[in-house]
Amino acid sequence: MKSTVVGSFPVEVKPASSTKDKLLKVFGAYDSFKQSIKDSVIAQLDAGVDIVSDGQVRGDMVSIFTQYIPGMKIEDGNTVIVSKIRRPTQEISVKDLKYAKKVVKEYYNGNIPEGKGVKGIITGPNTIVHSSRIASFYKNKEDAIIDLAHSLKFEVDAIAEKVNPVYIQIDEPFLSTGMVDMKTAREAIDIIHDGLDVPLAMHVCGILRDVFKDISKFNVDILDFEFAGNNVNLDVLEKNYSLVSDKKIGFGCVDSSVNTVDNKSDVDDLVSRAVEIVGRDKLILDPDCGLRRAPKDVAFDKLKLMNDIKDKYS
Repeated sequence: MKSTVVGSFPVEVKPASSTKDKLLKVFGAYDSFKQSIKDSVIAQLDAGVDIVSDGQVRGDMVSIFTQYIPGMKIEDGNTVIVSKIRRPTQEISVKDLKYAKKVVKEYYNGNIPEGKGVKGIITGPNTIVHSSRIASFYKNKEDAIIDLAHSLKFEVDAIAEKVNPVYIQIDEPFLSTGMVDMKTAREAIDIIHDGLDVPLAMHVCGILRDVFKDISKFNVDILDFEFAGNNVNLDVLEKNYSLVSDKKIGFGCVDSSVNTVDNKSDVDDLVSRAVEIVGRDKLILDPDCGLRRAPKDVAFDKLKLMNDIKDKYS
């Protein structure tokens, strides 16, 4: 059994303090988020997380990508599709992930243990398009989703090649809403997965009752769902596990919707049921969703609690 995070972690942006950083700021080269990435990675590692993220410190899950994709622009904090979607103008998350991996390597004195490391995280094309407004060019969301999948494929391939992550996660929370055409959604994920030489995960939060069978057909290696803040999904998984028995399950076992530390007994019972259904070797424990909104100490304690329970099965 391994553990991971869904993605985001509380951000504390620190001003330039050292002489070197102040000089870099003068020349426009100071990165105010770099220390936040390091702090986030170390907090995750100190809490016992096996597969960490870079903390997703630079912005919300949509605009952090769409600001670099031609055909999309940000207006009043929201993404608007204004022309044909094309490949990104630059690598978006590679630099941060490489730095996060460097921090992990230093944490382990130069040698990252097997099964530990970083993962890349991409907001999926279905969620991005359904979170955006189409102003021109596209007559329907489905065509925009397919073009965006081809665009995001460049970023996914760059992460795989230049970071060599443990795996790459596609965040698709909109798949549980009933608003998404599942055929188009599967085609988009197939585009992203094509030729990928690292495992691909897909995170879907929300109630799964009406969509689980459709989601089970997606061409991914890991399916990640929320269970702690949702009293429906565990029963759905238990009744339909045969549909996903060839995949690993990312198991949300601490509630990211509340900013207090979970009850240890409740989490322990939840994980115990998951082990009975899935088996410990196919489980990856994580929070239900990102922890950005939680106070930093609460986010850490949630992760520590989760990993203390994980260690019982190691």
